[in-house]
Formats: sequence, C-alpha cells, structure tokens
Amino acid sequence: MKKIKNIVKQLDYNLDFLEKETEGAIERAEEGIRITKKVLEQIRSIFLKTKDISKQDEIYFFKNSKPHVFSKLIYYVKLFSIESKRPRSSNKSQIKYFNNHIDKLQNYFNDNLEFYHYFRRGAKFLDEEYFLRGKADLRLFPDSLSFFTDERFSSSHDTTVATILAYDMLIVHLKTEIDKLENNNTMEANYNVFKNQTKLFWTGNKTDLIELIYALHSSGAINSGTADIKELASVCEQMFNIELGDYYRTFLEIKSRKINQTKFIDKIRESLLK
Repeated sequence: MKKIKNIVKQLDYNLDFLEKETEGAIERAEEGIRITKKVLEQIRSIFLKTKDISKQDEIYFFKNSKPHVFSKLIYYVKLFSIESKRPRSSNKSQIKYFNNHIDKLQNYFNDNLEFYHYFRRGAKFLDEEYFLRGKADLRLFPDSLSFFTDERFSSSHDTTVATILAYDMLIVHLKTEIDKLENNNTMEANYNVFKNQTKLFWTGNKTDLIELIYALHSSGAINSGTADIKELASVCEQMFNIELGDYYRTFLEIKSRKINQTKFIDKIRESLLK
C-alpha cells in the first residue's frame, strides 16, 4: 500500500502546481479531471493486484486513500459544471447563482447528517460496516450504488466520504468567488479591508511561514485537509501583512534541504515546550 501512498502524495503535488499555474477555473477543472481520473485508475489497478490485504489496510484505503483521490475528481467535475454555466451578467446574478449552489451542497450534508457527524468526529466503531467490501447494506443509506457495479473496488461509504470532501472544497471555492464579486471582482479590495483590521505583522523569515503553511495543509487541520495551498497562503499574506512571493518554489527548496527539513516546526516545538 506504500506505492499507493506515494502516488497520492504525487497527485497532491501535481494539483498544487495546477492550482498555482492555471488561471481559469474551467481550464483547471479540465486538467484536474484528466490528472485525477488517471490516478484513480492507477490506484484501482494496484489495489486489486494486492494480495492478502488486512482489514486495517482495507479500511484505511476506503476511508482515506480512495476518497482523497476520488474527491478531487468529483470536485473538478462539479467545478467544470458550475463554472461553465456561470452567468455572464451582473455581479448580483453571479452571487445569487453561487449561493444557490452552496445551498445545494449544504443539503447533501443535511441528507447524510448521521454519517457526516460520524466521519467528522473521527469515529471508528462502524468502520467495518462502512469501509470493508461486501458489507453493503441499504439500511445504512449508502450514498452511492457503486459497490453494486464495482464491488471489488468499493465499500458502502467511500463515495460518501469523497463527496463530503469534494463539497467542502467547492463551498470554499464558491465563497471565494462571492468575496471577489462583492469587492468588485478584485482581491486587492478584500486584502485592503483585512489589512485595516489587523496590526499583526510576520516578523520572522518568509521561508519559516511557508514551512508552517505547508505543515498546516498536510496535517489536515484546516477544512479537513481540503483547503488548497493557494488559499492558505493568501489568508496568511493578508493576516500578517506580508507578500510571500513564489511560495511553491520556496517549498521545493525546503524539501531539498540536506539537514533538518522541518527547521521552523522544530524551533516552535522547542519554544512551546520551554
């Protein structure tokens, strides 16, 4: 299963690059669909060829690995649909359009509220029912019938997890677009409003802040890991009145350190302990 973890890690790397380098939402969605579909096919092939999978590994795969990849595919497919039908009229019309979609996405959470709470609080007591193959039970109200059509590569609720993660990402995207529209389609206005409200300044090294941003992202502590690096970096730039520049390149430099790749994380750990 280590091979699958490496493939998923590379996917995140490629999608971070895609989000950073591609301006148009429709273009990002098209490329995102292509990338994630290919990766989903890769992990399916590897998983089905793996023999003697333990219960623990199977649960982890259907609760974490597959939904992580599948959520990105659902996100980009929905993003393409939403953005391609986006009104070209007034800001008010576009805001109404996005808010309607947010309401629809929120309805999914309400329709699956019991499982949503189970998943969000990190519960495990029903994992064998939800995330092992061959446990499909219509009384558990599974979101998808995919386990009937591809039962070797589906549990009853892995698609539900993927959909929850995807809809989280979509809501963040839609709210960001609404913010832009409410500030006359410019992020600069939003930045200035925030700047007037805070007297906080990052006085450390820029590289240290970038290391912290990537650590928060990889930990899954923000939006259950669905927030993208671009958004986290933008928020930190606004909050701490700093311009991070090419944070993607800086992170590559952090990764290439020969000694102590987590220099700042180690430093703040030591400070906290003291």
